[in-house]
Amino acid sequence: MFLFSKLVWVFGQPLSLVFFLILFAFLAVVLRFRRLGALFSAFATLLLFVVLFTTTGNYLLQGLELRFPKPDRDPDNLQCMIVLGGAFENEVNTTGHGIEFNAGADRFIEALRLAQKYPQSRILVSGGDGSISGKYEGDAAASARFFPLFGVPHEQLIEERASRTTFENAINTKELLASQGLANCLMITSGYHMPRSVGIFRKQGIDVVPWPTDYRTDGHVTLGLDFTQPSQNAQNMATAVREWFGLIGYYFAGRTSALYPR
Repeated sequence: MFLFSKLVWVFGQPLSLVFFLILFAFLAVVLRFRRLGALFSAFATLLLFVVLFTTTGNYLLQGLELRFPKPDRDPDNLQCMIVLGGAFENEVNTTGHGIEFNAGADRFIEALRLAQKYPQSRILVSGGDGSISGKYEGDAAASARFFPLFGVPHEQLIEERASRTTFENAINTKELLASQGLANCLMITSGYHMPRSVGIFRKQGIDVVPWPTDYRTDGHVTLGLDFTQPSQNAQNMATAVREWFGLIGYYFAGRTSALYPR
């Protein structure tokens, strides 16, 4: 299932689809199916325009981010928090043993803020190596270097280093929570990732308090044209499509509580 999901995404993301449409168009022309080639070319051009020069990706991402609003204030007391991996540059960190972040860094910045405010809380970091090769360290390993640099003792951390997917995050976290006697933890992850995460954790019978962070939109996106940031538009479209692939795939695999949890 893990390898299958990785391969589906390699070939199914928007820019990959554009490439294959262009490839099919070329083959159709070579084989003298000119009308079919023109049709493939038209689809490729339309899809590329939507991905690069419209707000469609941002709009889809916004819907995911707004599904679980962040609470207006911090909790009165905090026993534990679960931080889902996906924020470290694991390939770079494995080589340099550093703490290089990617765009999801807010997950760990928010966890650090809460850890300093609630020093009695436990921090369960769930994240192993999600690459196909399996030769890199994961977020849990990098977090063991990150938190102590800012005064959070290693004893406050619980490291879950084996999971490669959100489903494995839930399975492995459930066992650790039970062994540590922890429940009703905050779950910290990116806003767009929260619907899928909550659905999977609920399916496993794990009660969590959604604590989204790492927002990519301002919450007021409308559908329209946008010629100012094509690369970012493409990235946000890919992120949104990937989440919907995950929501649909996990739903039909029976691994989530609902198609679109709320």
